[in-house]
Amino acid sequence: MNTQIKSIRAFIGAKDYTTSREFYKQLGFEEIITSAKMSYFKKGDFGFYLQDYYAKDWVDNSMIFLEVEDLPKELERIKSLGIVSKYKGARLSEIHKNHWGEEFFLHDPSGVLWHIGRFY
Repeated sequence: MNTQIKSIRAFIGAKDYTTSREFYKQLGFEEIITSAKMSYFKKGDFGFYLQDYYAKDWVDNSMIFLEVEDLPKELERIKSLGIVSKYKGARLSEIHKNHWGEEFFLHDPSGVLWHIGRFY
């Protein structure tokens, strides 16, 4: 491929679009509404599309890897938001160490699995 890539953006679904929008805004993403049933959520130069559409098999198998510089600090920041107790279905793990790096897991209210980690 000779094309210069400028970005890559995932599309994820939402069981309850309003709840998911609030979840991602509280997580720290900026929302840009693109239509009545879709928004772009971004942080800096990176982002994803959230759709007002839910297909259980698709959403249950959606995963996104978010690489951060300071993993323990990011885990503590997310814990301090209280989103796991505020949003039904949201779950947060502790840090898991792997041979390639470390990560923790965050499930959004719809079941989308976020791997938040850093590489060694």
